[in-house]
Amino acid sequence: MPLLPTTARQVDALVAEAQSAGRTPSLVIGVVRDGALTHLATAGEHPRPDADLQYRIGSISKTMTAVLVMQERDAGRLTLDDALGEHLPGTPVGALTLRQLLGHASGLQREPEGAWWERAEGPDLATLLAGVTAEKIAYPAHRAYHYSNLAYGLLGGVLERITGTPWADLLRERLLEPLGMRRTTYAATEPFARGYVVHPWHDTLREEPRTDTGAMAPAGQLWSTAEDLARWAAFLADPAPEVLAARTLTEMCAPVVISDLDSWTGGHGLGLELYRDGERVYVGHGGSMPGYVAALAVHRPSRTGVIGFANSYGFRTGGIGGLAQRALTTVLDAEPALPRPWRPATGAPPAEVAEISGRWWWMGASLDVTWDPGAGELVVYVRGERVSAFAPEGPDRWRGRSGPENGEILSVLRDEAGRVAALDIATFVFTRTPDQEP
Repeated sequence: MPLLPTTARQVDALVAEAQSAGRTPSLVIGVVRDGALTHLATAGEHPRPDADLQYRIGSISKTMTAVLVMQERDAGRLTLDDALGEHLPGTPVGALTLRQLLGHASGLQREPEGAWWERAEGPDLATLLAGVTAEKIAYPAHRAYHYSNLAYGLLGGVLERITGTPWADLLRERLLEPLGMRRTTYAATEPFARGYVVHPWHDTLREEPRTDTGAMAPAGQLWSTAEDLARWAAFLADPAPEVLAARTLTEMCAPVVISDLDSWTGGHGLGLELYRDGERVYVGHGGSMPGYVAALAVHRPSRTGVIGFANSYGFRTGGIGGLAQRALTTVLDAEPALPRPWRPATGAPPAEVAEISGRWWWMGASLDVTWDPGAGELVVYVRGERVSAFAPEGPDRWRGRSGPENGEILSVLRDEAGRVAALDIATFVFTRTPDQEP
């Protein structure tokens, strides 16, 4: 669904103002809704942006590396609490866990040894590992948030050791091809925007190098387009189940650390940054490489997101990440997502559901058990508000799938005649009448 003309005008104005004041050669902001790129706001002429023009996405590459790790976890080939040394034996930081590395809670220092990897050709994995010493731990693990590019180079090494496949090939086979991201590539592929540093005093441009970052590629190597990155934003809003289970992506969005303990406006999940804007939480990531900045922010409940690129290193007006979040908030405020339409059920519920649906009581408080035929779940409402859902796990046994009872068990209790007598929800026993003893 396209944006309303008034909303599109607001987004276009934000982009035009940011490009002019921020002095970037070209700037793109794309709005993603319900799985598609629905609006593209562009500014600048060097080059003129379009949906198929490549920019470098920098650390947004980390979100893809993290999904590859989670695929391996779901397949049972690793656990998030595995020590790094189990997969990269002999490293002096081998006690750090994969979870800590994914969430920037390992305390590992930000950069690898040697020349600044963003502007120099990257080493191979053996050379990267040789430069890792015990002194690379800057903070005690999980004591505080500390962003680490090095952590993602090591995670790429873990993926290569487990799968026997180079990171770039794994990425293409597992993510880019299944999601149709054919213009997301390891190296720049024409047409692409050249990246620059804008001189602070006389506005001239210096073109920046386009390096192969080698073993550090999982931290920031990739190039993409507005059309392709919109596909990735749509995936983060509502994942394709053949690529990653929805529950796994939701797990990735849970905080591992809060990055600002004073205000709690930001944090980091498993490979995804978390941004609070009022009562909303966005997930995504920023990116930068010499000559480029990029942004991605998604509001998962409404399946709405924003992606952005610019081809200069930084803005004078606060950065592309803040611009992307302002654009996303503008869209959500102007055009809040409509609820999905209710549709009547096409048949009677299963017999075991019919027995337990209706009102139940505990300590004078009521809850209503209903049936969602589309999801195949029991849904519990309290005072008209949906609070939990349960999926079948066996005869008279249901497992919580959302809300405060997520993971808990709902057991159906029967009397001697086999009739349903009560519901046991995580040891709280509910009966059919408020004055009935459990």
